[in-house]
Amino acid sequence: MRVTALDRDAAALSALRAHWPASAPHPANVIEADVEGGPWPLAGRQFDAIVVTNYLWRALWPNLLAALAPGGVYIHETFAHGNASVGKPSRPDFLLQPGELLQTCATLRTIAYEDGFCAEPARYVQRIIAVREAAAPTPEPPPRYRLDAYQADTAGDTTRNGQQASGH
Repeated sequence: MRVTALDRDAAALSALRAHWPASAPHPANVIEADVEGGPWPLAGRQFDAIVVTNYLWRALWPNLLAALAPGGVYIHETFAHGNASVGKPSRPDFLLQPGELLQTCATLRTIAYEDGFCAEPARYVQRIIAVREAAAPTPEPPPRYRLDAYQADTAGDTTRNGQQASGH
């Protein structure tokens, strides 16, 4: 697997480089760029997966979606309307409106979507997992996008295929 990391924060990228496993088959392709004030640094490139967390710059969405390869997965989680009642960010420009990620990803196949409140730490979020399906006719049977790989037990701990998973 090859990873491209894009951020304007040089310190965050430096930390990524420092913690990248020496045993990884490929080094991380780390790009420092201000995508809000400069040109899109990944023009013409496509990726099998795009992950965006705790970030919202609506003008970037066309570039992100254009960079998603056929069969690629788009994962996005960020703050949503209501977050001003529990902390920052609180400016409406930085908060998704109800259903906004669904509308943005309307050309993709939505696999999972949530819009609600998380208690620890307290925040309102929207999150989506969507796939750009291949242009070829849908095979029979259609692709299986596993929904049961992660399950919550009665104590609220996350398990994956019966094994304890780290991170909540």
